[in-house]
Amino acid sequence: MLYNQILVRFGDLTLKGKNQKVFLHSLYKLMKTKMEGLNVEIENQHDRIFIHLNNEQVEKVIERLNLVSGISSYSLVVKCSDDITDIKKTSLQLMQELVLDNKTFKVNTKRSNKAYNLHSMEVTKIVSAYVLSNHKKLTVDVHHPEVSLNIEIRKDACYLYNTEYKAMGGYPVGVAGKGLLMLSGGIDSPVAGYLAMKQGVEIECIHFESTPLTSIESAQKVVDLVKKLAKYAPHNKINLHMIPFKEIHMALLEHIDESYNITIMRRMMYRIATKVAINNNCLCIINGESVGQVASQTLASMQTINAVTNYPILRPLCTYDKQDIIKISKQIDCYDLSIKPFEDCCTVYVPKAPATAPKISKAIMYEKNFDYESMVDEAVRNTNSIVIDCNSDLDLTLLGLEVREVLKNM
Repeated sequence: MLYNQILVRFGDLTLKGKNQKVFLHSLYKLMKTKMEGLNVEIENQHDRIFIHLNNEQVEKVIERLNLVSGISSYSLVVKCSDDITDIKKTSLQLMQELVLDNKTFKVNTKRSNKAYNLHSMEVTKIVSAYVLSNHKKLTVDVHHPEVSLNIEIRKDACYLYNTEYKAMGGYPVGVAGKGLLMLSGGIDSPVAGYLAMKQGVEIECIHFESTPLTSIESAQKVVDLVKKLAKYAPHNKINLHMIPFKEIHMALLEHIDESYNITIMRRMMYRIATKVAINNNCLCIINGESVGQVASQTLASMQTINAVTNYPILRPLCTYDKQDIIKISKQIDCYDLSIKPFEDCCTVYVPKAPATAPKISKAIMYEKNFDYESMVDEAVRNTNSIVIDCNSDLDLTLLGLEVREVLKNM
């Protein structure tokens, strides 16, 4: 292929003020990390980043580039000198290589180098005429072209490209600080984690496991989902905190009225998550709640559940429809894992008539039925934390029936 570079655009990063350099430096570092092992060179300019391909496979570079948050779009480009003769010849080569028989096209010229001796429209006319006279199966359509030839004349050189590809957008992961993702094993929470990372939040994950009340496969599913999310993390690694929740789970089933079981369970989870977030320097808690989707996600339920913590709670999916969530889940390759039929502690014992407008006062009354505070502290003390990278081969199902025993012996 004629393409020898990839032009990377920043999008929202350009809207930043005096701290724009901080964001751009973070993006540059993230790109360098993601491109490790590939024979490419990354050139950082003030308003663009260029990836010199050095004969590396384009598909491999693009696959890595699609894992980088903070990039608005990118284009495969051909770099040539700004001599108009060179621009004409390179333009023709590019159009010929694309095999555009009987297609319509248009030339767009952007001249960021205002000292260049030709205006944008002059370059467009010269190049269009040259391509038309030497490529007999092309015709011009300035309104609805099937193919565009884009020319950017910059101070250092000229760049030509045909297509602009949409990237992740957002901000470089990590630039906004770190959050703790409450990861179940369903469709929603991995998507919430992805969207948080997309907006610059580095994540650690917390999972409440109740083996053997729940299956070891449900815990393994969480490990596998973290592997998927780790592809977007700064070093392809995410910390996973496994909370031994069985004792609290059993206490809830024994002491709490069935209609309030999920409400109290979520309150316990928020208490634990707050302590784990503080212990691990996380600035917020993230979850996959979407308003009204289930009983624990009505506004009244959220208010009652939230009352146990003053920590910021991010809900990236709060206004998303389920189909929108599923679409993103498939896009990040989590959907097939998420729908595996292994229930976690939130779904294994679903009450027949859960309270949809639970009262804080009533929740506090039920919680007096058992010594939950010592159980919460015990669960936090016995947290098993493991680092999961995107290539992890950890398989809990081969090692035992209870996650806590498996992880103790690792």
